[in-house]
Amino acid sequence: MPKNTTATVLSITSKNYGSWSLRGWLLAKFSGLPFEENIISPDNPEVRAEMLLLSSSVMVPRLDHGKVAIWDTLAIAEYLNEIRPQAGLLPSDDIARAHCRSICGEMHSGFSALRSSLPMNLKAHFPNFKVWSRAETDINHIISIWKYCLATYGGPFLFGERGMADAMYAPVVTRFLTYDVKLDPVCTAYCERIMAMPEMQEWIAAAKLEPDDIDELDVEF
Repeated sequence: MPKNTTATVLSITSKNYGSWSLRGWLLAKFSGLPFEENIISPDNPEVRAEMLLLSSSVMVPRLDHGKVAIWDTLAIAEYLNEIRPQAGLLPSDDIARAHCRSICGEMHSGFSALRSSLPMNLKAHFPNFKVWSRAETDINHIISIWKYCLATYGGPFLFGERGMADAMYAPVVTRFLTYDVKLDPVCTAYCERIMAMPEMQEWIAAAKLEPDDIDELDVEF
């Protein structure tokens, strides 16, 4: 449990496996809002089911900010954008902002084949991994999103400055690296840019210190 129940607290789970936890954590970091981490063990049956894609009911990540509690990742992003507008989580241009919300919503509710066949596992690496055809379709669509955004908004991040979309797609970057997904130079450079962020380096360093709690996600399949 958090040490100080009056503080701003972000509840997350495994940093090695928790893709939604990573998204919420990056959003909070990008916003500049100081917070404490409350790490819920993957031994929790509900958290374990969530990470194995057998459940979507566990409320992680969850942000507790004063009397406000938010547990959906997109809701967390929108709330942080409201209270920390200077952070630029969403683009200032209304057309770009609508586009950003669209691709974030797509990440939030779509790409199920990618998630189920390429689960996040930062400590693993599977060279020449055989990607299922349905997951290949998801991968190709994500690549098209990235290339369009980088070309349209000029980079270096999806909408110019880093923001909500980069946090939402950061776990996909780690999946592409873990499962040796071959990318074109533009998308490779974007992945390198995401992985080089100090926040990502901090998260990965902590993930490497975790025990391998969920054996089911360490199987090469």
